[in-house]
Amino acid sequence: MVLSIAACSGSDSGLGGEDNGDENVDTGSGDEGENGDETQTNNSGTHDADTDYTWDASSVVDITLNGTSVQESSDDVNVSDGVITISGAGNYRFSGTLSNGQILVNTDDGEIVRLILNGVDITNSSSAPIYIKSAEKVLIYLCENTSNKLTDGSSYDYDDAEDEEPNATIFSKENLTFAGSGSLTIDANFNDAINTKDGLIIVNGTYTIDAVDDGIRGKDYMLIKKGSFTINAGDDGIKSDNDKDETLGYIEIEDGKFTIEATGDAIKAETDLIITYGEFDITTSGDPNLSSAKGLKAGVAEIIEDGIFALDCTDDAIHSNGTVTINNGEYEISSDDDGIHSDGKLVIEGGIFDITKSYEGVESGEGNLTISGGTLHIKASDDGINLAGGGDGSGYHNDTGSDYSSDTYCVYISGGYIYINATGDGLDANGSVSMTGGTLLIDGPTSSGNSALDYDGSFYISGGTLLAAGSSGMAQATSSSSSQYSVSVTFSSTKSSSTLFNIQTSDGEEIVTYKPSKSYQSVVFSSSSLEKGASYSVYSGGSYSGDETDGLYSGGTYTSGTLYNSFTISSMVTSVGSSNNGNNPGGH
Repeated sequence: MVLSIAACSGSDSGLGGEDNGDENVDTGSGDEGENGDETQTNNSGTHDADTDYTWDASSVVDITLNGTSVQESSDDVNVSDGVITISGAGNYRFSGTLSNGQILVNTDDGEIVRLILNGVDITNSSSAPIYIKSAEKVLIYLCENTSNKLTDGSSYDYDDAEDEEPNATIFSKENLTFAGSGSLTIDANFNDAINTKDGLIIVNGTYTIDAVDDGIRGKDYMLIKKGSFTINAGDDGIKSDNDKDETLGYIEIEDGKFTIEATGDAIKAETDLIITYGEFDITTSGDPNLSSAKGLKAGVAEIIEDGIFALDCTDDAIHSNGTVTINNGEYEISSDDDGIHSDGKLVIEGGIFDITKSYEGVESGEGNLTISGGTLHIKASDDGINLAGGGDGSGYHNDTGSDYSSDTYCVYISGGYIYINATGDGLDANGSVSMTGGTLLIDGPTSSGNSALDYDGSFYISGGTLLAAGSSGMAQATSSSSSQYSVSVTFSSTKSSSTLFNIQTSDGEEIVTYKPSKSYQSVVFSSSSLEKGASYSVYSGGSYSGDETDGLYSGGTYTSGTLYNSFTISSMVTSVGSSNNGNNPGGH
């Protein structure tokens, strides 16, 4: 006999049959991201054990639900007024429909309790359909090709009135694990859909959740190895919120597909949020002035190794009260506040980012901001990249007026491709900037109260390509201490967005041709193609026959417009045009 049939009355992929009668479940474990354990320095382990997923098929106790009655035959099962009480460790398989009933686990045994759901529909109008009151730990297993549903009412009669428990459709006071490839639908009309006061592990399964409050809550921690999740939450979608122990309150996601609509935060970890991979379609709709409504939120460290992310949020899309590290992934971000925000250090090592809407695109509060790779397109109604602009914790337009400016803070750009379209400052560093490689293109502000480049300390450039266009009133160029030459061009009048900007050698060799997306009067350009002692000319207007990407032309021929000025490189920063020396102190 195939043992998976014995366990779930149906063949189940991920189960292996052994002649000794053991039931083996694929735990979904895979190779962790290279930073998985190393970066989770403050987090303790989970309750996960290989033995949780192996059991003797002959030991399974069948419990059949027949509407208002229950059929069972076990000394460890008691049925009274629709409540099925499990008083001993073991393996219990449920099938059928139960109206206004409950599965209650209440045992002092030191072994695991497994609840095997083999196609159940359980409702309870005044309490939790599944209530885990006491156990060593519990595994809820969803049999393959089965649909399971749990529904509660809009009010509860508490078992523990002082602590108001239970208070979720699935409520557990103990460590809880979900496994199996079946599906589970939860209609949570009172509060949370799944709430455990200890740790929560989800190995696999398909989950459809509609909750008036939180979708899934693992208080001490949450580990998601795999699964498909569709969550509509009146508050937070997925959360771990133990704020009493710094080693707890974390979430680790190894893989999975997540569609989350939340009024609060979509995924929220009190301490660390670590994502190895996943596909995320996230929408938050709450009012950030009243409560947090962020997409991905961590209290201490947020580490994203890889994944596919579509984030549409009324608050920060990616946020940490501590640090953010992003190593790879694809990101489509629309935010009414910041696209990516950390109160501390922020590191981007790779990935493709399309921030189509933000207040500030990428912001680091009181810590360095490092970009060493990736492709970033940033559109911001204020600053495109902001350093030390204010570590406000919430990140939502909460400008306290405090001066976070410090020479100890620095934006480091060593690689990658960055395009910024900003209404405020393009790159605003309340500190310094160090650029050693990569490409940075900025379509900056049209208002004279902001500038394409704005820094308090210095802007040292030794490599890469920089082109920053915008208004001239507060314009800054790179610093004279740099080791790569720059030119700062200020026109006598504002140029329209359709007007090309071109620099070429005295022999007519093209150095750069650019068409800003907005009107401009100042352009700062730095590249290894600029050489000391060489002569160049600046042209305005004209046309170009080649390809264009983000306003930068290549692979064609420039037809000269009007010669604006000619210059010779004689110092690290050469100013061309009006009296503006290209090194004004920027606006704040």
